Amino acid sequence: MSSWQEFETQAPALAATVRGLLDAHKHKTMATIRKDGSPRISATEVDFKGGEMWLGSMPGAMKAFDLRRDPRMALHAAPTTPDDDDPSRWQGDAKIAGRALEVTDPEVLSRFELPGEGPHLFRVDLTEAVWTRVEGDQLVIDMWHEGEGVRQVRRK
Repeated sequence: MSSWQEFETQAPALAATVRGLLDAHKHKTMATIRKDGSPRISATEVDFKGGEMWLGSMPGAMKAFDLRRDPRMALHAAPTTPDDDDPSRWQGDAKIAGRALEVTDPEVLSRFELPGEGPHLFRVDLTEAVWTRVEGDQLVIDMWHEGEGVRQVRRK
């Protein structure tokens, strides 16, 4: 799996776009896997420090328990509303997938100034990043997969 910095090195333009879309709104939607194998979506925030992507969680949050049990996750940045008259003006949306690994090192936790007692902190290792948008009459999808680089798909 790749750190955020490794993704930036391998695909700088796509990483910058995805980061811009992730930073555009405070809250993102994250999918995790429940104990019974069904999906759970939750609101979350991300932070970028030291070349890594980080997720925080309040103590006892179900998404934290999900990630402890099965670290696979996907995250979707809330897109802006497309312009119905000119969909090409839409910035698009960003999605990432990977594994969120809990960090419990007190020294690392202290750098994040997380509120309350016992918050959870997870470092995200990426396996996929996707930017979807409209250009003219085409849906354009730029995607990076770990070990495969960037490719683009266009659909009418």
